[in-house]
Amino acid sequence: MPPISLPNYWIVLIDIFAWAFFHTTISFFCLKLPSSSFLKESFWFRIFAWEQSGKLWQRLFYVKKWKGRLIDGTVILRSGYAKKRLHGTRIGDLNGFAAETKRAELTHWLSIIPAPLFFIWNPLWVGWIMIMYALLFNLPFIIVQRYNRGRIVTITSAMDELGARSFTYE
Repeated sequence: MPPISLPNYWIVLIDIFAWAFFHTTISFFCLKLPSSSFLKESFWFRIFAWEQSGKLWQRLFYVKKWKGRLIDGTVILRSGYAKKRLHGTRIGDLNGFAAETKRAELTHWLSIIPAPLFFIWNPLWVGWIMIMYALLFNLPFIIVQRYNRGRIVTITSAMDELGARSFTYE
């Protein structure tokens, strides 16, 4: 029994509005963070060796097959950096893209955190469904950001070694 007991129709409405509130507020907050915050290397966002520059995500989840079907938050919020395609091939463009994958990843990690609050007004079994929803909705976006960033880090590292300013791709 949840600490707050409500009729089912209220619970459903509160769940819908609570998720809309959390997703919107967290997205808005992360959009307001300065881009410079994401240009720095940090432990949380680094691509680990075990990720094999993003290849692990492709091998485990076939990311290339479905990543294009995910909705970019910039479409909904009508603000931010669209990540459907590269904005250029210069090293600065790639670093900017990588920074925005960090912003998107942070947004989705933070969007999982409110899920336990749903136990306050939902029955126990619905609270667990809300946890599953938070994970199933956000983890694909996190995986795509890490996949893309792993590839970009590989490219920018190679460019640094070669002293190149841009690259070509097909």
